[in-house]
Amino acid sequence: MSVTDNAVALLGETRLAIAEEHDGVHTVAAETADFMGDALERQARRFANRATDFRTWSQRYLRRVVGVDALAGLAAVMVAALVPRGLRPQELNEWLLLGAIGLVAWPFWVGASKGYRRKHVGVGSTEIAAVVRALAVVIVAAALPTAWFGTEGLLKSVAVAAPAAAFASTGARVAWRQHLRKSQRSGGNLRRVIMVGSPEAVQELCAAVERERTMGMRVAGVCVPAAELDRAREMGLPVAGDLDHVAAIASELDCHAVAVTGADAMRPTFVRSLAWSLESVDVDLLVHPGLVDVARPRMHIQTYSSTAMLHVEQPHFDGFTRRIKRAMDIAITSVGLLVIAPLLAIVALVIKLDDRGPIVFRQTRIGIDGKPFTMLKFRSMCVDAEQKLAALMAENEGAGPLFKIEHDPRITRVGRILRKYSIDELPQLFNVLSGSMSLVGPRPPLQSEVDEYAESVRRRLKVVPGLTGLWQVSGRSLLTWEESVRLDLKYVENWSIGLDLAIIFKTAYAVFAKRGAF
Repeated sequence: MSVTDNAVALLGETRLAIAEEHDGVHTVAAETADFMGDALERQARRFANRATDFRTWSQRYLRRVVGVDALAGLAAVMVAALVPRGLRPQELNEWLLLGAIGLVAWPFWVGASKGYRRKHVGVGSTEIAAVVRALAVVIVAAALPTAWFGTEGLLKSVAVAAPAAAFASTGARVAWRQHLRKSQRSGGNLRRVIMVGSPEAVQELCAAVERERTMGMRVAGVCVPAAELDRAREMGLPVAGDLDHVAAIASELDCHAVAVTGADAMRPTFVRSLAWSLESVDVDLLVHPGLVDVARPRMHIQTYSSTAMLHVEQPHFDGFTRRIKRAMDIAITSVGLLVIAPLLAIVALVIKLDDRGPIVFRQTRIGIDGKPFTMLKFRSMCVDAEQKLAALMAENEGAGPLFKIEHDPRITRVGRILRKYSIDELPQLFNVLSGSMSLVGPRPPLQSEVDEYAESVRRRLKVVPGLTGLWQVSGRSLLTWEESVRLDLKYVENWSIGLDLAIIFKTAYAVFAKRGAF
């Protein structure tokens, strides 16, 4: 339990004791105690939350980023000045002038591209996009004088200096982003957020924030409609007040943002009034549209006359991009099989020598649109593993329709090594070549699992199952059934070539780290 939770819990017990002392006799006094309890609770949250203040960290971060950008600009200009047939300064004052330009100009253009805004720190790719925009602007700004006045030396120098500065600035941001993520996973440098909306919608958003620590948020409290305060407390939500006092509570708890979700997010008058009330305090307003696991590229704000609307693109399950995916599968798999052919032969020989059983295990799995196919794996269990399954059901550590045991007695000595490094999955590359599987996609389920699918979960069958996927790079066997389903559905909704490539690279790390494999 965190410092904040301990403080609030202690005050909560004190508050209950005050109410019990009155035993329902002095109603007015009890209500006063309840009001004071609310105030004390909010004060405790504010005091305890100072230990990990995001504003302090983000201001320090931005100062460091500006300093790195200035040094990057200075170094890049100094190097670029020596480019053959470039600017080639001769005198000391010329060098000093170029140094001053690099020291000031690069941070200026990054700042002009919105690269130093605190609300963008640690959120999405906005910081990196600002550096890219600054790079493009600087190159265009150097190209125009060249076109008009023929200053080719300037363009050559800028063509070297700007990418060098951008590379250094991006590297620094990526490194600090990793440091921030590590800190946030341990509970530090989180934005304190007030969640606003109906109890059910707020509970769902709070669960997402708790599950995804890299969102960089901590729930400081929730505000729900006055008529639903008691029900929200019964649901275990950290109620801070009702919808009429959101701005005051956010200021009192020293929060960084207010997130509106549920039906209240769709009420323009409420959101507008809340935005006005937050103008006098340093608090950002976030609106959650109720869309779960929909990636940013699919969402666009479009203006129709005087009305702004959120346009959500539909996921694409066929067409040109799918043909590109299939071509990529064939190309990568063909090269991969040629490279690992000696390994496949050695593994096959070791399995055969271990217990003289079959080398390859064949199992019927369910593919795209519910069509069955035969999935191939190196055999990692004893020959009669399927017959022994019923006797082990009582020891099942999985959730939902999944069956898994960390120390499964059916796994052979060789099989345990194969599973640790996912070598047993390599024959599925032949499934990829045949088209029944893809390199990246949802986990191919058994028919018994599909029979228990809810209607929403059947959406996993919209795409070709994969040799790896988001589930593979996010914990593998350590995932619960619900987490596995959520990740598969997230992939189905947001598939792209870029996401596939990122998953392939992350899979290599997950395999060599042996994370979640059993």
